[in-house]
Amino acid sequence: MTTVATRLIARLRELGVEDLFGVPADYNLAFLDEVHASELAFVGTCNELGAAYAADGYARLRGAGAVLTTFGVGELSAVNGIGGAYAESVPVVEIVGAPSTRAVDAGLPMHHTMADGDFGRFERLHAEVTCDRVTLTAEHAAEEMDRVLRACWEHKRPVRIALPTDLVHAPAPAPDDPLLPEPPPVPRELVAAFRAEAAKLLAGAARAAVLADHLVERHGAHEALAELVAAGPLPVAVMNMGKGVVDESAPTFAGMYVGAASAPGTRAVVEQADCLVAVGVLISDGNSGGFTHVFPAGRTIEVGAYETRINDAVFRDLPMAEALAVLTAVVRESMDRPAFAPPERPVRARADADPHAPLTQAALGDRFAGFVRAGDVVVAEQGTAFFGVVDTWMPAGVTVVGQVLWSSIGYTLPAALGTCVAAPDRRTLLLIGDGSLQLTAQELGTMARVGAAPVVLVLNNGGYSIERAIHPTDAPYNDIAPWRYTDLPAAFGAGDRAVVRRATTAAELDAALAEADRNRDRLVLIEAVLDPEDYPGRLAAIAAKYRAKTPAVAR
Repeated sequence: MTTVATRLIARLRELGVEDLFGVPADYNLAFLDEVHASELAFVGTCNELGAAYAADGYARLRGAGAVLTTFGVGELSAVNGIGGAYAESVPVVEIVGAPSTRAVDAGLPMHHTMADGDFGRFERLHAEVTCDRVTLTAEHAAEEMDRVLRACWEHKRPVRIALPTDLVHAPAPAPDDPLLPEPPPVPRELVAAFRAEAAKLLAGAARAAVLADHLVERHGAHEALAELVAAGPLPVAVMNMGKGVVDESAPTFAGMYVGAASAPGTRAVVEQADCLVAVGVLISDGNSGGFTHVFPAGRTIEVGAYETRINDAVFRDLPMAEALAVLTAVVRESMDRPAFAPPERPVRARADADPHAPLTQAALGDRFAGFVRAGDVVVAEQGTAFFGVVDTWMPAGVTVVGQVLWSSIGYTLPAALGTCVAAPDRRTLLLIGDGSLQLTAQELGTMARVGAAPVVLVLNNGGYSIERAIHPTDAPYNDIAPWRYTDLPAAFGAGDRAVVRRATTAAELDAALAEADRNRDRLVLIEAVLDPEDYPGRLAAIAAKYRAKTPAVAR
């Protein structure tokens, strides 16, 4: 017999979800029994926030993720992670074990509530951080779960499904149709109108270029984007949230565009284009150099998830991949194509004049650039870690996971757990600052328990260095407790499945990375000791501007 629980599990599997992150609690235990008896694996985390972050990291590789919490206390612990997934367009299904319908109907003062009979406040709260939500009912559970799951997939944003305890084993109809039906064909007249308008800009363009961002990845438009770039060939730059959405080893790659903070060559490709195709771009202060971006006025084609804009013309219900296919055809057939000049690639001098001198951010960046391999998953914490990664041109097939917009510190360690579970055949490389690590360090134990084997590079610079960079002060509020980071894997139960090393010089980091390469089946934690006021190049430039505007604050 199909039940509400077994149907929900089957629908999650249709989304590509094979693993469920969460924490057991009395309101979700009956559902967990059904999960345990199914092909859906449960990955128990140390807390619900870690579970939500892990589901986010998992979804970025697998297309969707899922997290299980209990009512009230559990979902409120997870809500920061759900908010981040909403901000960054990550499809995460939050399943909430809820009090029984009988208790709700009677208004009983149940635990995990405010004892006032209001069982709807947490669903109302989630209205701000989900694209859809539902508390399942016996009469309409099947259609309700399908509607919400389809919204998650279509909009690439989180949803909340509350499952009352007395409905877990309630009968439900088996699915008759696929959860995700074939999309309807795009009307020919819409395609023709878009093609005609795009051709006006592209046909005479001598310096056309492409700018790509994270929504390309979320909406599965990698191949369509690659075909457009190759058709020119066209130079292609990325926003920092979109790092990894194009092949950075290809001659067409023009670097990362961050407004006035961009490299001169990258800035010229974007700002001097006579037709700029901006694909999946979302502008924020953190990816535009503080809103210093400049797109060619009247010469930009803005390709969104489901609509494209060319000046005043708006083409709605045009999926991203379809729009890119039309643009590719226009480029191939009608665009004037002068000889393609590959963008100038940066030459990075190796910072090892004295490999036995104290380790610097420059030397660490050089070593990391040489350590990354094709197909790796690079997870970089927003802060000095991400700033150190953004200027590294990655090998082919590397996926970069960061949280530029939401920027919740501590996100990346559980997110790396998610990427390890999502893609166990790929190597996850995590770069995280010491301050961020201290928020979610306990998920190292979950990594060890599930047999994950990431390389965890802890940047120990004695506290919140990015805050010191943008607001210089000798006040102690950016200091943190001096943990012994290399002791953590053992403390969290990794035993002999972990390799730990501490690097205070470039030579020691070289040796530690070489050991990591020899131990790909074990969790490797490397503590890299850095000066608190040593910043990666791009952050150093930003910090200098802040320091020029803001006087130092004395204690």
